[in-house]
Formats: sequence, C-alpha cells, structure tokens
Amino acid sequence: MSLIISIHEYELKPGVDEEEFEKAFHSAKEKGLFNLPGLKEYHLIKGIRGDRKNKYAAIWIYESEDAWEKLWGPVGEPKSKDEYPDEWKRWEDEILSEFLITEPDKITFTSYKDVGNYFLTG
Repeated sequence: MSLIISIHEYELKPGVDEEEFEKAFHSAKEKGLFNLPGLKEYHLIKGIRGDRKNKYAAIWIYESEDAWEKLWGPVGEPKSKDEYPDEWKRWEDEILSEFLITEPDKITFTSYKDVGNYFLTG
C-alpha cells in the first residue's frame, strides 16, 4: 500500500501574527481535529529558502490511497465540503479561515502517491 502525501500551501493575511497561527494549529491538534481515520502523520512547516521562504504549508500523510479516498473521494470525484469529516470542517471554518487570505477549501494543494514506498523508511 502506498502512502498519500498532501501538501497544503497556506497564504496568511497581511498582519497575521505567525506565532498565533502556529498556536492555532497546535490547538486544533489538542482538540482532536486532526484525528481522522487513515491520517497517519501531519506537520506544519515554514519555508526557509526558495519561492515559499517564510510561508507556511502543512504536510498530511495518509496510510493508503483507500483511506485518503474514504475521506476526500476518488481523484476524479472529490467530495463536496458538506461531506467532509466534522473535525476537518471545524479546522477549516473555525480556526484556519481566520488566518488565510482565501477560503481554506480554495488553497493551493497537491496530493502525491508514494510510488517508491521510501517516504518514511528511507
């Protein structure tokens, strides 16, 4: 089974306190909003070089394509926002939305399939 790795790029509103944004992410974690079936690991990251220097992203790692599809729908048929897990809707609507320049459901993201199965094992 191949892992699915989704990278979500976050563009913060001008004037957002980055420390508050980071605290909000950790608060969502503590509230269990990332306790989704099949979500194996997640990380909030900040660019240190390149086009996204000083910008945030999140890496979401799912145990399998099947687990990812159960949450978000097949590649060609994504679920609508009203079908998202309640925890994720709370994350997007109650927390993330106050920090971003756009709706959380309209961010730039890419989901990848780990074709070599090397991501976590080296």
